[in-house]
Amino acid sequence: MVEHYLGVVGVVRSNRVVPTINEINKGCRLVFRQSFWIKDKISGDTMKKISILGSTGSIGTQTLDVVRKLPDEFKICVLAANSNVELFSKQVEEFQPELAVLADEDAFKKFQSKNFSRTKIAGGRQAFIDAAGYGDAEIVVTSMSGFAGLEPTINAIEHRKTIALANKETLVAAGELVTNLAKKFNVKILPVDSEHGAIFQCLQGDKSNAIEKILLTASGGPFRGKKFDELQNVTVNEVLAHPTWNMGKKITVDSASLVNKGLEVIEARWLYGVDYDKIQVVVHPQSIVHSMVEFVDGSIIAQLAAPDMRLPIQYALTFPRRLPSPIKRLNFWDVKQLTFDEPDLKTFRGLKSAYDAGKIGGTMPCILNAANEVAVNAFLRGEIKFLQIYDVIEDAMTRREVIKNPTLEILTAEDSAVRIMSKKFIKKLQ
Repeated sequence: MVEHYLGVVGVVRSNRVVPTINEINKGCRLVFRQSFWIKDKISGDTMKKISILGSTGSIGTQTLDVVRKLPDEFKICVLAANSNVELFSKQVEEFQPELAVLADEDAFKKFQSKNFSRTKIAGGRQAFIDAAGYGDAEIVVTSMSGFAGLEPTINAIEHRKTIALANKETLVAAGELVTNLAKKFNVKILPVDSEHGAIFQCLQGDKSNAIEKILLTASGGPFRGKKFDELQNVTVNEVLAHPTWNMGKKITVDSASLVNKGLEVIEARWLYGVDYDKIQVVVHPQSIVHSMVEFVDGSIIAQLAAPDMRLPIQYALTFPRRLPSPIKRLNFWDVKQLTFDEPDLKTFRGLKSAYDAGKIGGTMPCILNAANEVAVNAFLRGEIKFLQIYDVIEDAMTRREVIKNPTLEILTAEDSAVRIMSKKFIKKLQ
């Protein structure tokens, strides 16, 4: 029996319906049934439905920009954010999702006064978590920041949604738990990240057992080449002045401290199933080579592009297809040099701490992450110096006892305990 979809379109040849090249490029889906190629053309009824958790943040707003550029490809099912009522209201008005959620209850009270006739609204932390599993969305973009992204991601997995992962803390704090759940529910986790999106592209067509080494590139941030003494009194504004990327404050501080790269090392362990001794960080200030994979035969495949987060976002949303994007094209005549250096682990101690935490395993990466989140927030408020971020992390990792094979409940309790402990430690530093 031949399975029909929206009708047969193409060139008939010897009992086959063969789509034209133009139709394939526009996004045909081909299904083979009893020697027939049936074409299901992507239409308004079959657009890919997307939920965005953290829609007002850097990744969330850039995801919506991708959707704007490809209006025939995507439909927004859910928009969810924390507390930015003004921007969130504009997004809901423009994209008219089925559901709109604000996690912050005070912000939701203000949002409630607005009238959105085609959109259901909800507020509070639990509503945010529930939104991850809402409706018939195919992909959930997890672009919220921090440990708070773990429960929504788990809920999305349990509802069998494909995860477009921008919240690296999910895999840092609970990598084993999350990846096991993804296997159980047969859910794909697609990286929405410049470096991991690059690695993901490099690995297409190659099995993980052929990997010799993952080469994770780092820009080096605003303090590349600086030594400990030069960083003693750097200001918040200096830390936030990233030379390449325009990101949220938390991830920008993490980039300057290289803790962000450490979190990505742990993330790589779970995304690609490789040991830590096969993950090498390489400082590449031009941010053109977004990462590389070395294979067992000595070949190295790299992904290069102009630095623009919309590229890995779009690739995750359209995978396995590639569609035109608005990013600036890389002109090799303008690229004068590509340089690569070893990271300074003595000055930027957070990267070494991340490697140590990952190798120890259990709750230790969760401890690292919680302490770092508290320390970064304290630095942004002017309560501690930049280099004291490392002191807060190292104190927590030294004093907490590691629990192996932690459940979600154990990880949540550990996260809370570390935050309390780190806040007390910060008071001693003041």
